[in-house]
Amino acid sequence: MKNPVKEKYMKKDFFDYSFLFLVLFLVGFGLVMIFSTSSYKSMLTYGNPYHWLVRQGMIAVAAGIVMLVIGIKFDYRVLNQKAFAQIADYGTLIFLVSVLILGSAKNGSVRWISIAGIQIQPSEFAKIGLVVFLAYTLSHNVKRMKDWKYYIGYVLCFRCGPIILLVAFQNLSTALVLAAISGVMIFVVSPKSKVLLSCAGAGVAAIVMYLAFNSGYRNERIAIWMHPETHQKGLQTMQALYAIGSGGIFGKGLGQSLQKMGFVPESHNDMIFSIICEELGLVGAFCLILLFLALIWRMLLIAMNAKDLFGSLLVVGFMTHIGVQVFINMAVVTNTIPPTGIPLPFISYGGSSIFVVLLEMGLTLAVSRKIRM
Repeated sequence: MKNPVKEKYMKKDFFDYSFLFLVLFLVGFGLVMIFSTSSYKSMLTYGNPYHWLVRQGMIAVAAGIVMLVIGIKFDYRVLNQKAFAQIADYGTLIFLVSVLILGSAKNGSVRWISIAGIQIQPSEFAKIGLVVFLAYTLSHNVKRMKDWKYYIGYVLCFRCGPIILLVAFQNLSTALVLAAISGVMIFVVSPKSKVLLSCAGAGVAAIVMYLAFNSGYRNERIAIWMHPETHQKGLQTMQALYAIGSGGIFGKGLGQSLQKMGFVPESHNDMIFSIICEELGLVGAFCLILLFLALIWRMLLIAMNAKDLFGSLLVVGFMTHIGVQVFINMAVVTNTIPPTGIPLPFISYGGSSIFVVLLEMGLTLAVSRKIRM
């Protein structure tokens, strides 16, 4: 005999409040650290210690929170249509090409488009566009994933390749994030893991060969990575390492950093993790890493329990984005890999980055809402 009380609870919709708390906590922590790292320089430059905090909090984060709420209420299954997949694919390509035509230079790189005085970085939006396109393509072609020629030749090279190459033209680190997203999403669906791993190995070898035989600023960055103490452009790396080392176990205290006073360039951007280590110490840095691991773990659980393959792949793509980007940023700051410019999700200053990340988190929660308990 059926138990109506039991059925009622079995069909109850799930909502991951733990995940939402982690997201909001990381956003709040990011705003605190942006103020801490930028207040001194902001006071000198603008006569106002809150300049970058207001721009991040009142514009980027506010818009991102709106997108987070919209994403939570949105039925993600609407995106599981060919029309939306094509919009995500071709729209991303057009957006990236527009950078080459209309882009404005910043710090020597042309990665931004200025719209109504607001700087937008299309490569950040390419991440969510690529995930939506791949989630649709892979979920609707599961049977074809047994053929490695299809997912390597058509999906990875022909469809994802142009997006990755356009981004790599000006931003190799973001291109690597996009390549990782593509590889992991295909790996989840494809039964031919050995072929995919071989392809990944070949890709890494190609990048190494390209760097070995190509002279330019990328080779210079490798030289900086190997000998930052003697290279004329190794100042940022050395100052970041000084900040990490001077923080010790418990840090100097929030707001007490010395390296943020002009010694670490762009301390509120890509190098913000070094100031976190200086002010909060090894313990603070370890706690931040644990928060990111908890966030990724919750995303993995949502992906594993998603109602359909499309939703699962969406979350896998977003999870890979966060995980790979956190690893690259922290590895650069600690000089584990050659220096490159990539923000720390939720924490670094940057409107496009926080906007896209919060939209992704909203869609992740939308997937979790369809899980039946």
